[in-house]
Amino acid sequence: MLREICKRRYGRELRDCSNQEIYYALLEMTKELSKKRESNEGKKKLYYISAEFLIGKLLSNNLINLGVFEEVKKVLEENGKSLYEIEELEPEPSLGNGGLGRLAACFLDSIAALGLNGDGVGLNYHLGLFKQEFEKNSQKEVSNPWIENENWLVKTDKTYDIYFGERKVVSRMYDIDVPGYENRTNKLHLFDIESVDESIVRPDSIDFDKKNIEKNLTLFLYPDDGDEDGRLLRIYQQYFMVSNAAQLILDEARAKGSNLHDLYDYAVIQINDTHPTMVIPELIRLLNKEGILLDEAVEIVAKTCAYTNHTILAEALEKWPIYYLERVVPQLLPIIRLLDKKVKDKYHDEAVDIIDKNNLVHMAHIDIHYGTSVNGVAYLHTEILKNTELNRFYQLYPNKFNNKTNGITFRRWLLHCNEELTSLIESCIGDGFKKDADKLEELLKFQNDTEVLKKLLDVKKAKKHQLAEFLKETQNITIDENAILDVQVKRLHEYKRQQMNALYVIYKYLDIKKGNKPTTPITVLFGAKAAPAYTIAKDIIHLILCLEELINNDPEVSPYLKVVMVENYNVSKAAKIIPACDISEQISLASKEASGTSNMKFMLNGAVTLGTMDGANVEIADLVGKENIYTFGESSEAVIEHYAKADYDSTKYYAEDDEIKELVDFMLKKEVLKLGDTRKLLDLHKEIAGKDWFMALLDLKDYIRVKEIALKEYEDRQAWAKKMLVNIAKAGFFSSDRTIAQYNEDIWHLA
Repeated sequence: MLREICKRRYGRELRDCSNQEIYYALLEMTKELSKKRESNEGKKKLYYISAEFLIGKLLSNNLINLGVFEEVKKVLEENGKSLYEIEELEPEPSLGNGGLGRLAACFLDSIAALGLNGDGVGLNYHLGLFKQEFEKNSQKEVSNPWIENENWLVKTDKTYDIYFGERKVVSRMYDIDVPGYENRTNKLHLFDIESVDESIVRPDSIDFDKKNIEKNLTLFLYPDDGDEDGRLLRIYQQYFMVSNAAQLILDEARAKGSNLHDLYDYAVIQINDTHPTMVIPELIRLLNKEGILLDEAVEIVAKTCAYTNHTILAEALEKWPIYYLERVVPQLLPIIRLLDKKVKDKYHDEAVDIIDKNNLVHMAHIDIHYGTSVNGVAYLHTEILKNTELNRFYQLYPNKFNNKTNGITFRRWLLHCNEELTSLIESCIGDGFKKDADKLEELLKFQNDTEVLKKLLDVKKAKKHQLAEFLKETQNITIDENAILDVQVKRLHEYKRQQMNALYVIYKYLDIKKGNKPTTPITVLFGAKAAPAYTIAKDIIHLILCLEELINNDPEVSPYLKVVMVENYNVSKAAKIIPACDISEQISLASKEASGTSNMKFMLNGAVTLGTMDGANVEIADLVGKENIYTFGESSEAVIEHYAKADYDSTKYYAEDDEIKELVDFMLKKEVLKLGDTRKLLDLHKEIAGKDWFMALLDLKDYIRVKEIALKEYEDRQAWAKKMLVNIAKAGFFSSDRTIAQYNEDIWHLA
């Protein structure tokens, strides 16, 4: 088929086509194969609405799911071509940011793989979040265009009128195919407007006129909300997303035979965090427009919607001032006020009001009151929601609350990014694990097989070699392939505590300077973007980059310790880093990370977790046993108590512990200041020594202690390989196929 497409498109044989031409031919072929698996089966349909879908490059993933990856690879090799070189030409879709968006992408994959009737709904961002560049040891943000003339987007004839008060825009729906593994093809529906103008972005920046809605509406994911125009633009985006979704849902339900009074028999809406919350009042408004009385419309929508909470952080539980909504979506205010009045009439408890006394609209409160389900994303997270953060709501609606521990598409994070490990697993237990990840547990019978353990170490070595080549080629960074690779890659946020890892790097640097040289060299690798307006997070990146320059250029230390900050960390880079990792850093402050999903990807690829008992680390520890994970730090209960009593004082740790003081003060040493921006380093020092809201100093000494144990135990290669094997064998629980099956059984009830 590929040969025929090349002949038709270019009039040449496959071997005579350029890699770029073959990439476009593969795009066409994959779309044709995906189309053959499209299905309209299933009366009831899921609509997974999310502000972001971090789908990553799709070519190889789709070829695997369509069952033609090996065949295509072979045909290309026979014609002197490499699929791996060709897939490097694919631009990374800029449609997501971190775990929330990657999870949404994994879920779409599993929904299709399980043959369920469900599509994603989001926005077609032209320039994504931003492309990260490093300049003067600091993060610089520039736009990240990804939409080429030929791409995965399929323009549809579906358009809707969207009103922002008196202002009207006309949307256009674009689809991206989501082929399930050996199953049906679903869709990711992305809405856009054709008046968007990328040229309004100032060169070499992400600055643009935030007031010009017709030109900027779908330019960027999470536009900078440091000013009022940015915050208003977020509301414009969110309403645009949900109004399109609501109209699409009603259209498709009618087409299947719904009279709209029975909408919940035809549709279920999963609200992914609070960004899509306005779908609730919007659907009520549209049903009312169709002649359904408001009270009944409220009941219908409450039976149709379900809410996933991803965080207890206040910044992510959106609260919008009433006057913002009045400016952008005045048509929703009567509905929101009605929903609030119903709550106030029934409960007489300010803590559960939708509109509070400061005239802020609490989006999560709308979701909880007017949805059928509220789920957390890991056992610990759900328990915290029930017992503390959302306890008032749990008392009102105990039956709504449930846990759905996150999962990952293990086919992308194993079959696609680690063919060597996949091949080894297949040689041990057959290929059943590709459809049923629980079968990975059969690997446990090899945990004392020295030959299998040696092969496992060989795979890790091969992946480190590949990563070393990639880093040399892309960032001109040289790493020791034989070093311990200690990795922390995730969004840069204080609660994830990259700053604590940086303090460990300082500890190790000073320790080597004292003459304590490690037996095996260590490479500490970071990858993270900080939100443009998040100054402290950007200051942490600055510190890491300064340490990288200082340490890597120190001839006394660099043979034993290297620091690498990967520029513009994304899904493609994750696919190279994760298989090479030895130690997976999951060091968030206990109680703050809802789940994490990188922890699952790392264990699947044979990394050993070093982490707090937070998020899904708790479940990883339960599965692999304490001898196959390294845990440290205060418990979530203790941390929650510290916040409740306001008794954590970082100044005491800084002033009373000489070792902690030495590490924190190092960032103001002349050799660091020479490489960095004095203001940024002073601000970060002041933040850690004087505030430290996410308690890095609380756990720092225990973190150093346990990390040193892990590094020492790495030296017993046979014992370490056994830890690797147990982690891989137990990773099957974290398949998103399992998560989606549970969502369907407990919430969605799709046929």
